[in-house]
Amino acid sequence: MQQLCVQYHLIFRAILLLLLACAQTLYANASLDLARMQSQMRTQFGQSGLESITAWQQMIRQAQGQGIEQQLWLVNDFFNRTILWEDDWVIWQQEDYWATPMETLGKRAGDCEDYSIAKYMSLRLLGVDNNKLRLIYVNAQVAGQSIAHMVLGYYPTPQASPIILDNINPQLLPAHQRPDLRPVFSFNDRGLWVGGATSPSAEPTSRLSRWGDVLQRMRQEGWQL
Repeated sequence: MQQLCVQYHLIFRAILLLLLACAQTLYANASLDLARMQSQMRTQFGQSGLESITAWQQMIRQAQGQGIEQQLWLVNDFFNRTILWEDDWVIWQQEDYWATPMETLGKRAGDCEDYSIAKYMSLRLLGVDNNKLRLIYVNAQVAGQSIAHMVLGYYPTPQASPIILDNINPQLLPAHQRPDLRPVFSFNDRGLWVGGATSPSAEPTSRLSRWGDVLQRMRQEGWQL
């Protein structure tokens, strides 16, 4: 009887660990109501928008099942090649507008925040753990001038130097090999980190109203975060 109880205990523990692993996966991943997004894309951006989202879907399918290095490269390369950098005033007639991935694909243009958000959500959709991804505000040295800039960072481990996905420099390099970038703060949809902090200091949407706004618009488009 004691041996049977031990066996049941081990089985129960294995089931519990499996359920916890599944819950962590669901928590880490994002999903998308693609039919809803396609319908909205057709309404807002017409045939050109549908062509953009179809190309994006093809990239996502190609990246599924690949190793993380290949996924980072495919996502970074896709947006750097297909999205034209343009100022928010030209695209949206606003000073600082953060676009959703659908809006960026529909316009086929965006600035550094738009590139970074689209890459972030694409990797989330591919199942990359949210804890390993952060949008990073930096001061970037460009042509001898310091400019405000945003990149996406992938952290292989919590203490690792993040791999940088950038629209200025298309190479995937760890942050310590990008002396042209000086980090200011970073965030995702779970937390906000200031400077070199190893733990979040605030809930991000309370400090970044534009981030809260773009997350809300993404949910309306069919993203489940």
